[in-house]
Amino acid sequence: MSKKKGKKSRARGESPGDTAGHDELEVGGKLRRKAYEAELAVLQAELVAMQQWVKASGAKVCIVFEGRDTAGKGGTIKRIVERVSPRVFRVVALPAPTDREKSQMYVQRYIPHFPAAGEVVIFDRSWYNRAGVERVMGFCTPAQTERFLEMIPAVEKAMVDSGIILLKYWLEVGPEEQTRRIESRIHDPRKVWKLSDMDLESYSRWYDYSRARDAMFAASDTPWAPWNVALTDDKRRGRLNVISHLLSQVPYEPLKTKDVELPKRQAAGGYTPPTLPPRYIPKPF
Repeated sequence: MSKKKGKKSRARGESPGDTAGHDELEVGGKLRRKAYEAELAVLQAELVAMQQWVKASGAKVCIVFEGRDTAGKGGTIKRIVERVSPRVFRVVALPAPTDREKSQMYVQRYIPHFPAAGEVVIFDRSWYNRAGVERVMGFCTPAQTERFLEMIPAVEKAMVDSGIILLKYWLEVGPEEQTRRIESRIHDPRKVWKLSDMDLESYSRWYDYSRARDAMFAASDTPWAPWNVALTDDKRRGRLNVISHLLSQVPYEPLKTKDVELPKRQAAGGYTPPTLPPRYIPKPF
């Protein structure tokens, strides 16, 4: 198998670590960091290839991430975008709606963020807020939720009919792992910003969210916009599986790369560096 073919087949759905023994790849049932980083590098290279194809072909890709609190949406999105161009891959995470937006048709404030040709837009939570947090926390009426669930399949059909590749991911974490992650946020000063009163209230409503998720799947899991569920108790494995699946759903082909040769730098031509003012930053490291 050639190197190029090996990368492509991995992106097209082989599970991480298919080419090595479990003892090398796992510790305590979870993927070792070294194996994870090696697999992630391969997949991120494929994301770059996908990016080049999206730019050249004018494709429009829209990726929706939903899931329980602490399920790893932010970490997965971070790994998707960290090696690609922000001018092609754009992350949308909208704040709470303004009073004006509350008076609009519900999906209206999301529409301006849909991808144009040559763009990949990733929604870190999306219009499905109405089927999830707004429903569970009482920010909308039951009638508003039902109306949303009735109309959203048609909206997404219009998106797909316009040429948008629409991918919807639900990240699912178990109750014990969710508890562990929330407790880590409480005690880690680097993560405390992730913990809000809303998160604590949501944590107490596990089964309300389960019912809301089930109703959302029943209404909006359609042939043109199906839900893809990723189990993320193992964050590393979950990230790899999501990226691998994403790549398998976009019909990209790697473009031929140019041979690059660095040109010679120009001659100094009498340039003399000036004496710079001593405003260098301290060197504590």
